[in-house]
Order: sequence, then structure tokens, then C-alpha cells
Amino acid sequence: MDLSIILENLPIYFTGLKNTVILVSISLVLGLLLAVPLAILRNYGNPLVQLPIRAFVYFFRGTPLLVQMFLIYYGFGQFDLIKESLLWPFFREAYFCALFAFTLNTAAYTTEILRGAIKATPHGEIEAAMAAGMSRFLMVRRIILPSAFRRALPAYSNEIIFMLHGSSLASVITIVDITGAARIINSRFYSPYEAFLTAAVFYLAITFLIVFLVKKLEVHWFAHLQPQSTSEQVVESPP
Repeated sequence: MDLSIILENLPIYFTGLKNTVILVSISLVLGLLLAVPLAILRNYGNPLVQLPIRAFVYFFRGTPLLVQMFLIYYGFGQFDLIKESLLWPFFREAYFCALFAFTLNTAAYTTEILRGAIKATPHGEIEAAMAAGMSRFLMVRRIILPSAFRRALPAYSNEIIFMLHGSSLASVITIVDITGAARIINSRFYSPYEAFLTAAVFYLAITFLIVFLVKKLEVHWFAHLQPQSTSEQVVESPP
């Protein structure tokens, strides 16, 4: 193993790291913002509203991410309606196409995760909110969504990691992410072991960081469910 190849080309990997982090972060944020209202409508909307949401979720969960990205990057350019519209300057860029595909893909998975978490809301919490005179909107905002986010966090952390790993497909459409950097190094030096092993180390480091941050968030969100230590418990003496 030639470490000099890795050390001399670290700037390319750091450029790929920056692109990967930005691409994944933006797509996750936009996907979550899109998934929250879709998940609410999947639970409380009428059948006519639920049908297109179901179709959206089914399509993006049922087809490979690579196919979705190819359909957007190569397919949209075949339609004159898009090429002559104001959207064409965006869709002719590989970065925007990858971001668009990643956002819709993670939105579909996140919608289903949140839908299940909302549906699993204990009925007692809903009855208590109704007894307090809360409107449906207020109940969803203050009771159902915070409770659902806690239950969805373990599954959503997996979606974050899957999205990180799926982002390696961006290199197929010329984006220099971590995998794209490894492909450049391999094409220059014909050293696939050094090139892709280094990429694997970068992905492992990001994954460990995600797991660490999610664990910290779980401790914070579920602190009220943890048993108090003996020193924190107040023991009252009988009168």
C-alpha cells in the first residue's frame, strides 16, 4: 500500500468531503421540511389527498436512487417544456439534479417514518389534548409532532446514514464527492486499493460522527424517561 498517493492527494478528498457534506445536509433538511406536512396529510388528510402522497412515496421507495437520478439528469433534458422554462438553468447542472433526486428520495422515506411515528401516538395523549380544548392544529404542533419525532429518531438516524451512503452515486454524474475523488485518484495512479480504502475511511468517520450526535440527541430527548439516581430523589420523612 502506497501511502504517498493518499497523502499527496488529500486536498482532492477534502474537496469531495465538503461536497458530500453540503449535498447530504441540504437534501436532508429539505427532505425533512417536505416530509413533515406529507406525513401529517397521510394520517389526517382525506383519501383524495392521501392518494398522490402514497404514489409519491411508493415510487421513490420502490425504485433505485441511481435510476431516479438518471431520470432527472438525463431525462428532463428530453422535454422541450423544461428546456424552454426558467427551470432549465437548474436542471442542466449535475449538482442541482443530484440535490433534487436526493431530496425527493429522502422525503419519501422520511414521510413513511414520520407517518408510522404519528400513527403510534398514544391515544391518551390525544384525549388529554382534546380535553384541554386544543384545536387540531395546536394538538399536532404541541403534542403529536414532538412525541412522533422522539419515536422516529432511531429510524431517522438510519435514513441519515443511508442518505450519506447513497450520495456516493453523485459521482456517476460528474460530481466530485468522496467517491468521485477516489475515482479520480484511481484513474491517475491505477491504485484502487489506496483510492477507495481512503474513501471508505472518510465515510466511516462521518458515520461515526452521525451516530455519536444521534446518541447525544437521544439522551437529551429521552432524559425525562430515565430513572433518577438515588442522590436526586427526595425522600420525605413521615409526619
